[in-house]
Amino acid sequence: MKLRGLKNFTDSFSQSDTMPVLFLGHGSPMNGIENNQFTLEWNKLGEAIQVPKAVIVISAHWLTKGTKITAMQNPKTIHDFGGFPKQLFDVQYPAPGDPVLALETSRLVKSTNVGLDHDWGLDHGTWTIVRHMYPNANIPILQLSIDYDKPAEYHYALAKELGELRKKGVLIIGSGNMIHNLRMVAWDKVAEPEFGYDWAIELKIKMKELVENGNHEPLIHYEKMGAAARYAIPTPDHYYPLLYALGLQEKNEQATTFNDVAVMGSLTMTSVKIS
Repeated sequence: MKLRGLKNFTDSFSQSDTMPVLFLGHGSPMNGIENNQFTLEWNKLGEAIQVPKAVIVISAHWLTKGTKITAMQNPKTIHDFGGFPKQLFDVQYPAPGDPVLALETSRLVKSTNVGLDHDWGLDHGTWTIVRHMYPNANIPILQLSIDYDKPAEYHYALAKELGELRKKGVLIIGSGNMIHNLRMVAWDKVAEPEFGYDWAIELKIKMKELVENGNHEPLIHYEKMGAAARYAIPTPDHYYPLLYALGLQEKNEQATTFNDVAVMGSLTMTSVKIS
């Protein structure tokens, strides 16, 4: 099938304008309104990267049966959390969607049917990040869901089918946390910056090494990485977005890490740029 719609969408981009890929540790929803060491880096990314034609985010907070992509013209801002200040609930991020890009993305993927969704919107795994990168909300933002019935290998392979979008000016972002165990959060250490349990620090160092060396197999089969991984990834929802970023890495590309710190004992903000 010829992607005529996608070609029209991206006529102003040459084939050499390949966009980077990002995995961003998004952490607390409060990062959506705070200015801190993490959001500063997101802001710098938005300024440093070539302005994209559109952004597709794989967020840890949209888990579905089957794979879907948002296809509405005006996605709503979803406040999918509780117990936070009213200021956070008042945030609206009115970025447009792009139904044409959604359709062409669904056609790119051959291994499964990608449904066109008109109900979801932009959850906090997306808008808390992109509002720091693109505060004017003038770039189309779409979300690709995570089929939670599928294993890690599925998500890594699916990502590879999206590679053509990078050459057409589309920025793809995985949004989650490599290490994410809310049950073990050290609430008494919230005010203590960069505190991590020993197992979190151990795995953070190992994951960084694997990512930067392009050694993806152990990361795909994370459940074989020992006791630290069992603590760090009790459920894979926040981990799978990393596999989408890694799956999009080309042979000649390097992965660099930033925001590589642990917070509240059992989470890490480690983020990755692939280019």
